[in-house]
Amino acid sequence: MARAFDASKFRKSITKSVPGMSVGFRDPDTWVSTGNYCLNKLISNDFYKGVPLGKVTVFAGESGAGKSYVAAGNIVKHAQDQGIFVVLIDSENALDESWLHALQVDTTPEKLLKLNVAMIDDVAKIISDFMKGYREDHAEKADADRPKVLFVIDSLGMMMTPTDVDQFNRGDMKGDMGRKPKALASLVRNSVNMFGDYNVGLVATNHTYASQDMFDPDDKISGGQGFIYASSIVVAMRKLKLKVDADGNKTSQVHGIRAACKVMKTRYSKPFESVQVEIPYETGMSPYSGLVEFFEAKGLLVKQGNRLKYITKKGDEMIEFRKNWSDEKLDVVMSEWNDENLDAEKHELEQKKSDELSEEV
Repeated sequence: MARAFDASKFRKSITKSVPGMSVGFRDPDTWVSTGNYCLNKLISNDFYKGVPLGKVTVFAGESGAGKSYVAAGNIVKHAQDQGIFVVLIDSENALDESWLHALQVDTTPEKLLKLNVAMIDDVAKIISDFMKGYREDHAEKADADRPKVLFVIDSLGMMMTPTDVDQFNRGDMKGDMGRKPKALASLVRNSVNMFGDYNVGLVATNHTYASQDMFDPDDKISGGQGFIYASSIVVAMRKLKLKVDADGNKTSQVHGIRAACKVMKTRYSKPFESVQVEIPYETGMSPYSGLVEFFEAKGLLVKQGNRLKYITKKGDEMIEFRKNWSDEKLDVVMSEWNDENLDAEKHELEQKKSDELSEEV
């Protein structure tokens, strides 16, 4: 029988000889809600999680699609609720304090540091200098004793390179299309490597543009593919008009936006799942928005006439009109199915229906 290899000596020597290298697995243990249960589920496979620290998450979409609302609003607010310090980098010079207050974001210096930075190189230096100091102060501490920090960049698409500035000053409006994608990819790639072993994460927004490919109609994310490869989660958002009033009645007036969110990449759930989240102008996003349609698509809520029926795991029946499915009733469904494979359950339900039809024939 072959002698077992003792890796302890090798592990000790290699960690000393390669600076900055860590050994073992580092699964996320801190998650920040997006402010919507359904979007949380599609991203992390858990209604109550969301985006992880130690990783990079990107929300991309057209103007007015709700990406800043989710990233700089909801995620920042929920991060602060968990005691996470937020560094908010505003490259668009668009985030007003009054708007953040409306989304219940605490803008006091103890909870948030807002930086107005437009240069990619400057953002890279800020993150690099921060992580250097963070490692010096907290590397020897246990995870529980390290402060948790979240960087939020709004947005990647508006950041510039030195060549952009130089050309603008010379009246040359060509732009730096060659270096910018490489610089963005380098920023995200290095951030991933620096954050991985610590309670630090990055959430960024980016812009999309219409696809010119008739065989691939999905909107394209600006800045190239490099930073997408380095990101753990990428969510594409599209703006639709919300023509439904507070009582759920259809109207001709626009009462808000309906953000069509498609998870293009995730390491924690099945990609390419979609949800439409309503963001009314008056009340803002509800954490329960999109859940009825999601549960219906998964076969948990079943149409019975003009109502939707759900049977609990105890056998109790809940049946309501679509707009009468209250938050409390949706909480029951979420609590029963949060840890279950909903796609497997959908397949099982469809198979059961098929068998019942076969028996009738």
